Amino acid sequence: MFTSATYAGIEQASLWIRGAFGHYYLYLGLASVLLLLALAISPWGKIKLGQGDEKPQYSLWAWSSMLYSAGMGAGILLRAVQEPVMMRESPPFTGIHTPEVVALEFTFYQWGFTPWAFYCLFAVIIGYALFREGRPIQVSSSLPRHWKSEKLSRSIDVIAVLTTVFGLISSIGLGTAQINGGLDHLYQSGQDVGISIFFVVLICALGGLSVWLGVDKGIKLLSKINISLTLVLLAVVIFQVDSLQSLALFGEAFYSYVVDFIPLSIAAGRFDPGIGFLTDWTYYYWAFWLAWAPFTGVFIARISRGRSLRQIILGGLILPSLGTFIWFSFFGQGAYDQITLWGQYQGEFNNVFSSIFVFLGGLAFPSVMNLWVILLLVGFLVTSVDSAVLVLSMFSDKGQTHPSRKLRLLWTVVIALASIALLLLGEAFQDVDVLNATQKLLIVTSLPFALLMAAMIFFFIQRLLHSSKKASSSPR
Repeated sequence: MFTSATYAGIEQASLWIRGAFGHYYLYLGLASVLLLLALAISPWGKIKLGQGDEKPQYSLWAWSSMLYSAGMGAGILLRAVQEPVMMRESPPFTGIHTPEVVALEFTFYQWGFTPWAFYCLFAVIIGYALFREGRPIQVSSSLPRHWKSEKLSRSIDVIAVLTTVFGLISSIGLGTAQINGGLDHLYQSGQDVGISIFFVVLICALGGLSVWLGVDKGIKLLSKINISLTLVLLAVVIFQVDSLQSLALFGEAFYSYVVDFIPLSIAAGRFDPGIGFLTDWTYYYWAFWLAWAPFTGVFIARISRGRSLRQIILGGLILPSLGTFIWFSFFGQGAYDQITLWGQYQGEFNNVFSSIFVFLGGLAFPSVMNLWVILLLVGFLVTSVDSAVLVLSMFSDKGQTHPSRKLRLLWTVVIALASIALLLLGEAFQDVDVLNATQKLLIVTSLPFALLMAAMIFFFIQRLLHSSKKASSSPR
């Protein structure tokens, strides 16, 4: 009874936050994108995280691989087919473009510039504090030294730790559920909690080994392997779907997305899909990205030494967004073609955990490709674990960029046990969607960071102005 009441309370809190702060989240997202673009083209964009002549610590290929593996990763496998189809079958708005263009445009919106802007904003601000001001790599370092109190700093950093833990175990739960769904689709194995626990142990063991080896020998290598395998999967799909139609759809949807970006971002006029749709989709996504932003942003800051703010913004905002748009375009168009071939749609792609496996079942070499997806899911979850454990260890080791290996091991064990506990709790209370409740808890913890982000932006601009004034007044 207590458990059910707790979950009901979490659900009500998440609904209240989305209802009361939903539009604030929308405006914050738009402001984040515009601010970053303005910063990139301004003279401040030349500011380098590190010494003036310092080269980037990692190549663009390694950097972008780590960035994408930590920031999105398994999510694009989870939603590759399901979301474009759902958006076409139940479009957020009508009468503006064709249903296919609207579906992809809105999918681009929810996976494009805005979520990456949340990540990049944290990365730029934390990176500036770390590499330009010599501050520890903690979320509280985003606030000026003279302004923050010890209690406030600790509160911010503790919330960041808890949110990272909740976000990671939620991600592991979703990923293992999709692996289970894929195995069930392929071999009718059933939704066995034992299989999920096995994969949790495997993923956390590999993630623990990776973070133990460090960024260079572990995280970077695995991230590059993941992205390489993802590009191979995308290439195989490209050669089996209508590539010209997919490219045409990508071009039209991307153009519409850019042209409509501002009214789309604030749900203005004919681009307002209604409070019900916003609550279930956009508010939910924005809260999720905001909750994930402290961990992802801090990780991006950690690997960005030697890069200018302009390089981080353009590389972190545009490059991964374009990759995601191309991904959804080819998978989405392929799914639309399969539905046309079937003659009618009966919800074959509705299940978020099995939709990609159903789609690949309609292409050549379905068994190989489905096993490839399962391998990718494991790989992306491993890179989520290793990067998150690195960030948690840095938080716990007074903001050190090279935290103690004992802390890395400790956090790996904590994450593994917490993820297994979540699965067992779901098995024990099958009348309650425990995984969904954990995701809703993320929405609750996103609110402090949504409010903090406004203060972070204000103080960061203030610091940039002060730095510029100091540089102009100093003798040459």
